[in-house]
Amino acid sequence: MHFSAVLRIAGLLLMLFSFTMLTPLPFAWFYGEPTWHAFLSAFALTFLAGLVAWASVMRDAKELRIREGFLVTAVFYISLGLFGALPLWLEAGAWATFTDAAFESFSGLTTTGATVATGLDDLPRSILIYRQQLQWLGGMGIIILAIAILPMLGVGGMQLYRTEMPGPVKDTKLTPRIAETAKALWYIYLSLTIACAVGYWAAGMTPFDALAHSFSTVSIGGFSTYDASMGYFDSGAVETVAIVFMVLCGLNFGLHFLVWNRRAPWLYLRDMEASAYFALLSGLALVAVIMLLGTTESGWVLSLREGAFQTVSIATTAGFTTTEFAAWPGMLPYLLFFAAFTGACAGSTGGGLKVVRVLLIILQGLREVRRLIHPHSIIPVKLGSAVVPDRVVDAIWGFFSAWVVAFMLILMGLLATGLDFLTAFSAVGACLTNLGPGLGEVAAHYGSIPDAAKWLLCVAMLLGRLEVFTLLVLVTPAFWRG
Repeated sequence: MHFSAVLRIAGLLLMLFSFTMLTPLPFAWFYGEPTWHAFLSAFALTFLAGLVAWASVMRDAKELRIREGFLVTAVFYISLGLFGALPLWLEAGAWATFTDAAFESFSGLTTTGATVATGLDDLPRSILIYRQQLQWLGGMGIIILAIAILPMLGVGGMQLYRTEMPGPVKDTKLTPRIAETAKALWYIYLSLTIACAVGYWAAGMTPFDALAHSFSTVSIGGFSTYDASMGYFDSGAVETVAIVFMVLCGLNFGLHFLVWNRRAPWLYLRDMEASAYFALLSGLALVAVIMLLGTTESGWVLSLREGAFQTVSIATTAGFTTTEFAAWPGMLPYLLFFAAFTGACAGSTGGGLKVVRVLLIILQGLREVRRLIHPHSIIPVKLGSAVVPDRVVDAIWGFFSAWVVAFMLILMGLLATGLDFLTAFSAVGACLTNLGPGLGEVAAHYGSIPDAAKWLLCVAMLLGRLEVFTLLVLVTPAFWRG
């Protein structure tokens, strides 16, 4: 294990991240807010910590291997969550304790969107934009950004890329060089952000709100600058813009690149995962609208607006709300909540198990049923016309098993803190899928749950963002041998 390489890269990334704490300063000065000291102090502490880590091993030029790539990713995200909490903690406001500030920071960076804060409407704008920025950076992954702009990470860059990017197949590069791949992803991400902000502004948001909500929309994060989330605006135009960009950013960014590079939008319909994703969202939205019409007094327009928006928001794991969907009648809240377990597409900014994994699990199940009838037949698993290697199918089953075990262990831990079963179950599900809002006591916010439960949920957020194995591999003896 080349610990010096890990420390060197982690220190560089931490120094890079420290500069993002300066971007809220213009907002503080423009709005006359006395928050600049919190951001400057946090910047200095974070940069100094990164500098010390880097300087201690800067003369050691060992290469970064896949083993160290996993460790760098885990160490960096944990460090980021802790140091990212500093501005929130130093400013206090709605985050009176470091536990609350760390929970908010981890939630932002993992694009979970779970919050412990109330009274968002009255918080300084600089603090609000910082929260939104955390989600935007976490959406595509600040490690990918670092690979794109730091040439010194060219060696071993692919190792970081493979551990950071979500999805079952991590060896696919869009371009021959990993730095070019990272740049291509960020160009698409930035373009979608700008288009989303313009769309929100045209729909009636102020420039500040349009920018802030574009950050959390394209990252499928769900943070808002208001306690009422998207319900604050009460605008069909705003909700329509949100739906469009949540759907787009829930698609595989590799697919976006192919469509853009080949100028071939029909590729969206030819992709089996994208087709299943569209079908899932459409079917769930239809069920939600019909159930709202049949069980509430809402008319067609309101049922369509609320049903479509909440379905897309929850199923893509964005977590925006326009109404208290947890209070909807019958099975509807649970249907939407469990839809988040599937989540968005692989290679997107969304969370969940990912559509392609669930699709392959279903196809594998159907193959086993056919094998019962024809035990000696060779039946491949196919996505469209492409045969999926058994190694990939086995890996997906392994991932699903690890995901379920992690879910159960964290659930037991939350129950041990005194939470009721519905609250504990939904909190784990909402954080492990990076959804955000849950049911029970955590339907609105997580501020009332014990501190121990908050730290456990931070672990769940990290497991969900890094897709379980990136962290679990660190506790295996084989990882540390050699």
